[in-house]
Amino acid sequence: MPSTLPELIERYRADLRAIDSFFSLTYSSARIETLREFHQTWLKNIESLPFDSYDVETRIDWLMLRNINQRALALLDLDQTRWHEMQPLIGFATSLWRLEEIRQRVDPIAGRDAAATLVNVSKQIKELDTWLKKPDTPKQNQTVALRAHRLTLEMEASLKRWFAFYQGYDPLFEWWVKDPYTKLSKSLTDYAATLRERGAGLKRDDRDTIIGDPIGREALMSDLKADMIAYTPEELIEIANREFAWCDNELKKATREMGLGEDTKAAMERVKTLHRDPGGQPKMILDLAVEAIDFVTKRDLVTVPHLARDSWRMLMMSPERQRINPFFLGGESIIVSFPTDTMTHEEKLMSMRGNNEHFSRATVQHELIPGHNLQRYYNQRYRQYRAAFETPFWREGWALWWEMLLWDLGFPRGPEDKIGMLFWRMHRCARIIFSLKFHLGQMKAQECVDFLVDRVGHERENAAAEVRRSFEGTYPPLYQAAYMLGGLQIRSLYNDLVTKGKMKPKDFHDHILKGNALPIEMVRASLTQTKLDKNFVAKWRF
Repeated sequence: MPSTLPELIERYRADLRAIDSFFSLTYSSARIETLREFHQTWLKNIESLPFDSYDVETRIDWLMLRNINQRALALLDLDQTRWHEMQPLIGFATSLWRLEEIRQRVDPIAGRDAAATLVNVSKQIKELDTWLKKPDTPKQNQTVALRAHRLTLEMEASLKRWFAFYQGYDPLFEWWVKDPYTKLSKSLTDYAATLRERGAGLKRDDRDTIIGDPIGREALMSDLKADMIAYTPEELIEIANREFAWCDNELKKATREMGLGEDTKAAMERVKTLHRDPGGQPKMILDLAVEAIDFVTKRDLVTVPHLARDSWRMLMMSPERQRINPFFLGGESIIVSFPTDTMTHEEKLMSMRGNNEHFSRATVQHELIPGHNLQRYYNQRYRQYRAAFETPFWREGWALWWEMLLWDLGFPRGPEDKIGMLFWRMHRCARIIFSLKFHLGQMKAQECVDFLVDRVGHERENAAAEVRRSFEGTYPPLYQAAYMLGGLQIRSLYNDLVTKGKMKPKDFHDHILKGNALPIEMVRASLTQTKLDKNFVAKWRF
């Protein structure tokens, strides 16, 4: 048994990586059962540890280790529910999972038996394909059909790896299996297309329609509990509307400063035209990055080590990736969105307008310093084991908090900068509303796009990319809501500790960075050195 809790957490992470690497098929019963036993065993072992003897930080680690195992079990339940929803469309997957499990265990396999399995699966797929194409077949749930489409493609890729393992090394196996394998591989590809077109109702060349996979209120509440947010989804939407009202008021002030009266849309439109020419974006980003670093260091707001200041890098985002991320991304590098010569004329204009100078000035510091780049620097040097506790409320909340603080400290130089910063502030309010309402089943994806265009001022293609990113990427359901909410949590802590003179700004920010990733309620306990009880339940109303 490891001698310290951090060592135990590192062992947990290593064991989990080993299981995830071996059981790579998302919905397979073997993966779900193995992971369920793993997390249940860890929960039992955690309870045997001497919690009462721990200091504040170790109690936080114990509570978080218990929390992530509880969350993992809840997510396995969701996976199992989703599999049962798909099973009528893709029940044949269990046969292919068994073949892959035999290969992974390197158990003996008879080519004749494997061939028979492949032939049988091909027959099942043909029956399902024929049934889906019948005019009188009931309309399928779009979300479930598209999920089954993705799983079918996963099966095809898994089958390819399975066959390649034996091909050329086992002549008798290949003699039996090659023909059934070739036919099944094509059947899987064709059936995936049928699921997408006839099941989900998407045309073959449709790259624009967004479907997503809403999780429902019960799963949202489970996720909120795991991220230690003591609010309901409905209460969080109310918070977003309150913050939206503040943004609306400030936007009107900035519009009047520009001499445009109450016409906020005209003000937003003018700011969008203030972009650099093609090729000019990288130099502008460099200048903005240096400006932000100088702003926070001269005011002694946070420790920026020289290596962090001097080692960040810049990359340009591909046109295809901009379909998902129309704006900057950041971390170790800042990844810049701007038009390329392969885009259409309309796409080029939208990209330039959406990444104009004043919008960009509000995001460079979010992605670099003092935002994500500085986070990553500290993450790699302090309490690295807490990477297991990663939460977007800490990750994105930190970067969003700096947008709030810089506003308060006079970072915007004039009304155009204010509008740039307010655009993103409204964007984060909108993310709470549209993402939660989508998962509650109250908004469709296209309605979310329209909401971003009408309420925030997005270019339509950029709004579509934002929604696509939210619901078709790898982001968890609460990720988009976490920006603003995490920022509000840190702002509440700052007001309690710094504004009231209990801490200096630099000590406050350095402590958060050196504590590594935690739900903000755990950050609060760390900052205030509160010894939490073993039966802790999140209840902080920030």
